[in-house]
Amino acid sequence: MSFARGPVDRRTMLRGATGLGALLLLTACETERGAPVRLAAGEPGGFFWEFAGLLAAAADRSGALEIRPRQSGGSAENLDALANGSAELAISLSDTAIERAGPQLTALGCVYENYFQVAVRTGSGIATVADLRGRSVSVGAPGSGAAGLSERVLAAAGLDTGRDIRPVQQTMADAGAALAAGEVDAVMWAGGLPTPAFTDPRVPIVLLDLGDVVAGLRQRFGPAYEPVRIPADIYGRHPAVTTVGVANLLLARRDVPDATAAAIADVLLDQAAHLVPAQAIGSQFLDAQSLILTGPIPLHPGAAGEYRRRHG
Repeated sequence: MSFARGPVDRRTMLRGATGLGALLLLTACETERGAPVRLAAGEPGGFFWEFAGLLAAAADRSGALEIRPRQSGGSAENLDALANGSAELAISLSDTAIERAGPQLTALGCVYENYFQVAVRTGSGIATVADLRGRSVSVGAPGSGAAGLSERVLAAAGLDTGRDIRPVQQTMADAGAALAAGEVDAVMWAGGLPTPAFTDPRVPIVLLDLGDVVAGLRQRFGPAYEPVRIPADIYGRHPAVTTVGVANLLLARRDVPDATAAAIADVLLDQAAHLVPAQAIGSQFLDAQSLILTGPIPLHPGAAGEYRRRHG
């Protein structure tokens, strides 16, 4: 079989060369950047999700890699995604990560502090965690680290989640709506300041002071928890309170390439100013000294090597 071969003009040849050049350039860029990495993040409107979006945008600006955030219920679900290989990166509360650490779990950095918050409607008559006995309480979304931390906070206050309260598991958006509608008496969650789901000015809320709970938490469950101060009037008109702070870790599977881990460490160091979620009052850890404070979760070798190379 033969094919008729017509004349090929210069314009056609140039178009072909240009197309081939663009293809080669795209292929080269993809090779240089490597395969996209999936980041198990959190629910829209939450601190994890907001930070994941900022990190993905910063990574894209760096040209070094592509990060694709994925929605999830939170820390526990994110750790499951790392374990089963459906994500290479994850964000988690440090206590949840420590509890579920395995040989494949490494850290890229300690990035932010989350504030565990307990909100009730203004005028509810609920002044302490102990006052939640017999009440309907939203304790966090399924798959979230907040759900486990809620149980620990209640236990430190002398309450049993299954016996002493009526627990409801909800996303933050659903919890905010339920509190506004009077369907729950209190909401527990871990997030930034302020958390958007609870900023509706038509629903005045107050935060419970957890200062008396922190010591019991640390005694029973370890040093991952620390007292942190929430300023007055973050959610409308309310006094300043002490609550429970717990660090957020950016995690990676151990089989993530060292070059990828190093590139993410560079983004955390070089673009820290672009990685500040709106709900991040006073909680930023993005400096060389704090990033490496990942507790018993070891730094990924690629990230550790980059931090060492740049800062000794």
